[in-house]
Amino acid sequence: MSGHSKWNNIKRKTEKTDAAKAQVFTKIGKEMAIAIREGGGDPNNNSKLRELIAKAKANNVPNENIERCIKKFSGSTDVIYEEITYEGYGPGGVAVMVRTATDNRNRTAANIRSYFAKYHGNLGQTGCVGFLFEEKGQIVILDEDGEIDEDALMEAAMEAGAADLRSEEGVFEIYTEPDDVSPVADALRAAGYSLDSADRAFIPTTYTKLTSEDDNKYMDLLLSRLEEDDDVQEVFHNWETDD
Repeated sequence: MSGHSKWNNIKRKTEKTDAAKAQVFTKIGKEMAIAIREGGGDPNNNSKLRELIAKAKANNVPNENIERCIKKFSGSTDVIYEEITYEGYGPGGVAVMVRTATDNRNRTAANIRSYFAKYHGNLGQTGCVGFLFEEKGQIVILDEDGEIDEDALMEAAMEAGAADLRSEEGVFEIYTEPDDVSPVADALRAAGYSLDSADRAFIPTTYTKLTSEDDNKYMDLLLSRLEEDDDVQEVFHNWETDD
């Protein structure tokens, strides 16, 4: 796996969070609505909701906002969001998967298609690039100051049920089976670790390096535009970057 590519993704998310706190909570709120619909409004009995609350707090969302969101969507059928994953190719054949949460699939599909077309890509059919990714649970811990003992973290992660741990450039990535991400994350928090993120993710099995300056420029623009869309929750790709 390319640590450079993942680290670039983390930097993009951090910059975006600093620049648009309100949009971040809009996206988390949609995920909460879906999680509550599927598993109820009690985080003690809904691991997905519990993970989203932790995610909201990590993004400095006030507790009252979180509680208001849970109350709004518990027992409510006014707003129904559905999760849809789109697949396509970016410039130079980079594989891209876009996870969305929307209350209007026609609007979302039209927007996603227009972004791909504008930035020299192509929105494809379901399955066109999915085979290039594996769905896993992914927990990210940042250690920019080098204070975390990797052996101790490895031991804690494996005891909690993780399948693998990889590190590069101050980033620890812990992988689990898709359904195990929440219990492993809970165990690591209980052990005193601060998590940057914990969620299901599509992990590339192979990477694509772009050699054209234009392709690199348009790929960056495509990712930025996708991430700015309120309906887009996560963007996964196999673009290998140098920075």
